[in-house]
Amino acid sequence: MALHAREQDLQMTIDSEEEFTFSSESEDDEDLDDFEERFDPAQDTFSEECENDQIPVAKRAKKTLSWREETDVDVAPKPRRFLPAREPGPQLSLADSHSPVSLFKLFFSESAVSNLCHNTNAQAARALAKGRKYGWTDVSVGELYRYIGLVFYMAMVKMSSIADYWRQGSLFSVPFPATVMSRDRYRTISWNLHMSHPDADTENDKKSGTAEHDRLFRVKPLMDTIRLACKAFYHPRRNLAVKERLVACRANTVMRRFMKAKPTKLGFKCFVLTDSSNGYTVDLSVYTGNGIFPTDHGLSYEAVMSLLDKKVLGSGYHVYMDDFYTSPKLLTDLFAMKFGACGTYRDYRKDFPRSSSNSLTKKSSRGSIRWIRDGPLVCVKWMDKQEVSVCSTIHAAFTGDRVQRKVKAQDTWRTKTFPCPAPVTAYNQHMTGADLSDQLLQYYTAQHKTMKWYRKVFLHFLDVAATNAFILHKELHGNMTHKEFMEELIEELCGVSQKVTPKRTSSDHVPVPGAELTSDVRNIATAGRRLCVHCKAVHGKKQQTPWKCQGCDVHLCLHLNRNCFQEWHKGV
Repeated sequence: MALHAREQDLQMTIDSEEEFTFSSESEDDEDLDDFEERFDPAQDTFSEECENDQIPVAKRAKKTLSWREETDVDVAPKPRRFLPAREPGPQLSLADSHSPVSLFKLFFSESAVSNLCHNTNAQAARALAKGRKYGWTDVSVGELYRYIGLVFYMAMVKMSSIADYWRQGSLFSVPFPATVMSRDRYRTISWNLHMSHPDADTENDKKSGTAEHDRLFRVKPLMDTIRLACKAFYHPRRNLAVKERLVACRANTVMRRFMKAKPTKLGFKCFVLTDSSNGYTVDLSVYTGNGIFPTDHGLSYEAVMSLLDKKVLGSGYHVYMDDFYTSPKLLTDLFAMKFGACGTYRDYRKDFPRSSSNSLTKKSSRGSIRWIRDGPLVCVKWMDKQEVSVCSTIHAAFTGDRVQRKVKAQDTWRTKTFPCPAPVTAYNQHMTGADLSDQLLQYYTAQHKTMKWYRKVFLHFLDVAATNAFILHKELHGNMTHKEFMEELIEELCGVSQKVTPKRTSSDHVPVPGAELTSDVRNIATAGRRLCVHCKAVHGKKQQTPWKCQGCDVHLCLHLNRNCFQEWHKGV
């Protein structure tokens, strides 16, 4: 009841959040490179005479402040008091034991899965009415959990195609999937899996091209549930990271983005808020690419603001971000909201200092530091292998931090120590939380090829739920590796157990009739016939037999040319 109450407490927050609506773009967006994709017209400014991002200072200078050096003393703003809305960490009782499946069901609850079943059954009924030729029985909550368990199994045991998991008679055959459900059943569930009701989809599709059309309509019911659960059952620690996450997808939809610099170059872009201490996904939003924000602050500004809800989080948090988001307007507004912020920035972005007085040059020695403070905001330039620009409302420019770098001198590599600005040190430390989150998602990702764009998003929700459940388990108990957690989760979802059972003596394993013998001589060979478990698991055949093993209590063939009884007991 307490967990349900926490979900209700946060429901008003989720209901009040506005979904992202951005300017619509055509399929030709794929031709944009990474720089153009991450360009924010409301924040980035350019000159026609600029080349290679080098903007003449005389053309763009607005301030005439002189850059200071590391020997000059800088005083950081008064630290904001850290006042989280709840005690940071898992919002679950430490005294209770939490299994992997119970933690996973915090995100994919039975009510959410029941809604999935209802919409999936409705979609299948519509497909059959249109003339699809396959057998269908309504999927139940238990069966859909087993289906999800198989999806995670396929994430851990990689095969070249879905059909290979049911391939029999091969050196590379895997028997487990066939014991959970048939190949055709898995396929039909995959084809019809639906997060929204198909009738409501039709009504939404009629609004295409209008302001009322919602491009995320097909995923919104489950997305809202996942976002609510992410915030309900865990409260982040002080350091947060905002980052883009690209979900691979080649489906033909205008929501698809192309980002040249990403390992996965084509897919859905998500804005993600993570806890830097462990990589927990606190909140996420899918970039739809349509509409315009109600304010003139730009995409990067609104993306960060939409993820930081002071009523849910509290105040005093430190937010780290990359140069796509960082702007003086954003950082000063966050500071007014009692959020500290730090991030790398672009020199040409609006309102950043552009003075050349005492600035770094290409000839500046490694470790050189320059900084300018403007109220709570300090902008720092540091010469590493190349120039690094960072700004912060949390730190002083330089506090004596040092880093080690390998440099080549007289044909020999040596380790040298260089001074490093405090914002750079903190940024490198806490932005790894976003990277850690992406790493955990990729270890056992459920993503695979599919024809429907919304199923790609569904698979990403599975990844987020499983990864967050693992982080919760690690925080609460810390006695499982990621692999062990996923293995036990799959077992519990599929309703099987790989625990070793007590070994029976050979005298227990004798063939006995599968049913009581009847007095009717004509039905002696047919009464009690059941499917042979060995034929089904190994050969994929449905062979019936009246014999079963007394010790194993499973039906097995016992014929001169098909002795499944002997094959089954080879390992006993």
